Amino acid sequence: MPEPHPEPEEAGFLSLTPERARVLVLVAGRPTTYALTAIIVLVLATLLTSGSNLAGTSGAIAAGWLGAHQVPLVIGKTSLGLLPLLPTALLVWLAGRECARAVEPDCTRADLGWIVGAALAGPLLITAICLAVAEDASGVVALQPPNTLAAFAWVGGLYLVAALGGIATRTRRELFVLLRLPEWAISGMYAAGRAMLRLLGCATALLVLSFLFHIPRIGDTYHGAGNAAGVIGLTLLSLAYLPNLVVLAVGVLVGSGAQIGVASFGVFSVVGGPIPAVPLMAAVPTGPAAGWWPVLLLIPAAIGVLGGLDLARSSTDRIGAPWATLCSAGLAAVALSLLGVVAGGDLGTFGRIGLDLPIFLLLTFAWLAIPGYVGLAFARWFLVPVGAPPGDYADPYDEDDYYDDDYADDYYADDDYADNRDYFEDDYADYDGPDLEVALDGELVEEQTSIGTVRSAHPITTPDIVDAEVVEADLPESDRVDGR
Repeated sequence: MPEPHPEPEEAGFLSLTPERARVLVLVAGRPTTYALTAIIVLVLATLLTSGSNLAGTSGAIAAGWLGAHQVPLVIGKTSLGLLPLLPTALLVWLAGRECARAVEPDCTRADLGWIVGAALAGPLLITAICLAVAEDASGVVALQPPNTLAAFAWVGGLYLVAALGGIATRTRRELFVLLRLPEWAISGMYAAGRAMLRLLGCATALLVLSFLFHIPRIGDTYHGAGNAAGVIGLTLLSLAYLPNLVVLAVGVLVGSGAQIGVASFGVFSVVGGPIPAVPLMAAVPTGPAAGWWPVLLLIPAAIGVLGGLDLARSSTDRIGAPWATLCSAGLAAVALSLLGVVAGGDLGTFGRIGLDLPIFLLLTFAWLAIPGYVGLAFARWFLVPVGAPPGDYADPYDEDDYYDDDYADDYYADDDYADNRDYFEDDYADYDGPDLEVALDGELVEEQTSIGTVRSAHPITTPDIVDAEVVEADLPESDRVDGR
């Protein structure tokens, strides 16, 4: 019995053209090459400016690759779980952009699978090499080999998010169709992204204002820098950790606060303690909380109301069924909590730096869900029909309205149209020319046409030719055609 032919998707997955293979090689290798090049340059510059020998260069490069992908490291007896987010964000952006470039308009599921596989293959291969290098370099430098499973999980998860994000930017509609998401879930996803960006933007503005307010303390952080290379290094380190502190500022905005070891700060209280001597940490408040700080809680409340107003215009949410609003609040809270996990960690003798994640998750959801529902209810009560879903209000193209009396009386039943009959009666009644009657007296004949015609791919039947003659006949005056 002959075997069935493979489906088109399966055949496409097993076959790979040279052009497509070249694109996949770029997806796998270009972001990895950029990352390794930047890490090598930074490591060599650091070792040369500090006067160290180059014996541990390979171990430092391996540690740089793993640290840029948020893999926890142990250097000597110091655990380094708090790693900068800026390099990680740049790597994810590069990988996502490369995946977006590789997506073609007519991509199949097999093509998307190849793209995701290529995006994961290159970084995982380099991760395996770096783990082996770290194992060998542990005898030369004080670097303990990290957990292999954790390393592959962090790298694979980051590049999987990058690949899916890049693909979604090019085939968003097809991805939603593939996932078969309901309308309220799609609207909730878009609203969650907007709410996250608004919270992060407001947290950044708050951080910049706090930094400018405490700018006299910046000079103290540069005292131990030494030379110009040390100053540049501290500045770059502060920039690398800037996204981490922005995420902590989001915790301050929603009321959960943040902690740096034994120290903590929020809108209600500030507990002092040792903090890292980095210029960026000058923005962290050290004194008692001011009485007006709780006013900052109006910011997440306003963001929640604005999200509800947006969803009232872009979704089918009703007061009794605010599914998109709840979905938006839940997705934004979970995504920001995951950012809080990545942005925090242990930092040597300082202890843990980060957010109180359970409280942060609950408060973020509450600030986006409750004011969001208020905004949705306000829009449904007072802004109707702005953004109203088609199912709740009359369809302007409804069939019953299309055939109403007003439409019928517009043109076809009015007096103006009825008066147009004068055109036939008046004009043709004054005609004095001869009366004609056209009679066809002929027969059908089959002849080959002598006119060459240009034919398309489909044959066109040659029409029959009518041999006819015109006969004029006089008609009585009473039988004249009046034109109607």
